[in-house]
Amino acid sequence: MAAYDDLCDRYGRFANLRNAAGLLNWDQQVMMPSGGTPARSQQLAALSTTRHELLVDEETAALLDAAEADSLDDDEAAVVREIRREYDRETDVPSELVDELARTQADAQETWQAAKADDDFERFAPTLSKLRDIHCERAGHIDDAKSPYEVMFEDGEPYLPLSRVEQVFDELRAELPDLIDAIRESDSEVAWPFEGEYDDEAQMALSRDALDFLGFDFDRGRLDTAPHPFMSGNQFDARVTTRCKDEEPLDALTATIHEFGHATYQLGLREDAYANPLGEPRSSGVHESQSRFWENHVGRTRAFWETFLPKFADRFPQHDDVTADELYQAVNKVRPDNLIRVEADEVTYHMHVILRCEIDRAFVEGDLSVDEIPAMWNEKMADYLGIEPETDAAGCLQDIHWSYSFAGFQNYTVGSVLAAQLEAAMEEDLGDLDDYIRDGDFDPLHEWLTENVHEHGCRYTTDELIEEATGEPLTAEYYLVHVREKYDDLYDL
Repeated sequence: MAAYDDLCDRYGRFANLRNAAGLLNWDQQVMMPSGGTPARSQQLAALSTTRHELLVDEETAALLDAAEADSLDDDEAAVVREIRREYDRETDVPSELVDELARTQADAQETWQAAKADDDFERFAPTLSKLRDIHCERAGHIDDAKSPYEVMFEDGEPYLPLSRVEQVFDELRAELPDLIDAIRESDSEVAWPFEGEYDDEAQMALSRDALDFLGFDFDRGRLDTAPHPFMSGNQFDARVTTRCKDEEPLDALTATIHEFGHATYQLGLREDAYANPLGEPRSSGVHESQSRFWENHVGRTRAFWETFLPKFADRFPQHDDVTADELYQAVNKVRPDNLIRVEADEVTYHMHVILRCEIDRAFVEGDLSVDEIPAMWNEKMADYLGIEPETDAAGCLQDIHWSYSFAGFQNYTVGSVLAAQLEAAMEEDLGDLDDYIRDGDFDPLHEWLTENVHEHGCRYTTDELIEEATGEPLTAEYYLVHVREKYDDLYDL
């Protein structure tokens, strides 16, 4: 087993270089002064190139061959499978291309932030085109028999076929538009008790209250603000970010709970498998299922607001007479004029995702030029959601994702669908989750998710993990039942 042990040691060095790059990326988005980008791009490029060269070195290949020839138990075989997959995907990618991509991504984040702040898509367009070209070139080195878009999709979702995800999208397209139309035509008044401006400090205090309430370990994490909410970290250090909007005091809160879900996944991974595939998250879609579970199936429930109401009233005393039911309605209200994906309700959310995926794919595959993106975005917003942004900052520049990758928006829908499926399986084992939420007793939920999802790391493929956790393959059925029942009740459909 010497080859296996040496392979794991080598992978550990590779993983730690990746983790260090992740920390530098977190710093760039949260704390780095705006003038630091020239140095940061070089730092990230150096780490990426060193990591790549370590992974594809002849010694890695020799250790993989030797380990695969040994008698391995199931966990060891899974580790070797995951390292082999990474090696095979990267071995033909030139180091110079890895360096160029890392530098361009680092520069792109600053360019995107400035373009969004100034509502200037033309400023971001050349960088966006350059990133697309680099990613397509990289995809060709990985697998020139597949479309570049599919290869990019497999970066974040390695074992779930793109065709399966498209089937899920078809199911949602078949049902959600009718539900959205019914909600718009409903005469029911859903509460929206907010007016005026809300202090950022109070919003952040409420977000910290929520993290405490849900069981976030501040000894292994922190809360900050960023232009686009995200989570970064590992099982020892998981950092949550959010952002505040002056007119809407629930946005920072729901974003925080969403990112808390990501953090619980990281913190639930095996500590004894740090820097090893058994201690790393399975995929982007599975990761998103954790954030969508906590955001939608906990934070947007009536039970949550029945017990969290006093915290809200403490932070916003101007609403000391608001009721739990009013807050429940407000946090689930469908607002037809909402342009922003991360602020969308559970029903319209997926139309935001679908339009992004369609534009994303058309751009990558050369069917849409970069200068056509703003108009296409607005056209699809009008078609799918009946609204059109007045600015690109509220339209095609609203997401940070294109500053570093493509073919990843599908995972938000995969996560939402899987979250509902996990909730159904959890209730089979634990009973009605509302009872736990109402009592503020989240330990059983954490323990179930850790036992059934987190602690497996990459031991299973995506399909295997979903079946282990829920007893069946990925299906949109539970999500569709969830939103039908919830919004039928809210809007008296």
